[in-house]
Amino acid sequence: MKPRVRIYCDGACSPNPGLGGWGVVLISDRHSARRELSGSAEGTTNNRMELTAAIRALKALKFPCHVDIFTDSEYLKNAFSERWLEKWQANGWRTADRKPVSNADLWQELLPFQQMHDLHWHWVRGHGDDVENNRADHLAVEARLELARRLEGN
Repeated sequence: MKPRVRIYCDGACSPNPGLGGWGVVLISDRHSARRELSGSAEGTTNNRMELTAAIRALKALKFPCHVDIFTDSEYLKNAFSERWLEKWQANGWRTADRKPVSNADLWQELLPFQQMHDLHWHWVRGHGDDVENNRADHLAVEARLELARRLEGN
């Protein structure tokens, strides 16, 4: 039986586009384990940071798992739950109006995780009552601020 893992992921960017950060909280109740990850990037967008958070979280899993992913990004959640990804792939990574799909490189990086894990996407209200989502947001903002401090020091 695959272990169950909860992932909370968030992205931050200011200005948008601009300096971005991502944050992740991974929780395995079965192993009484918790792990936090974060990172940053220049010249990015909030959506790219949201996707990067999910990618980094899923890459951190060492074996196939049953994964509940919590995000405040409807863009991220709906791409999976509303089957946007399948439609984009079928259309050669173009939207219904034939425009190139934004962030196609990151969507393509996320796709293999659907085969590896049992993914279940959940939307939570950003800056709401969800403690773990707020922690992921804090990690993302702190990563972005740390990048800004490093760049000011150069």
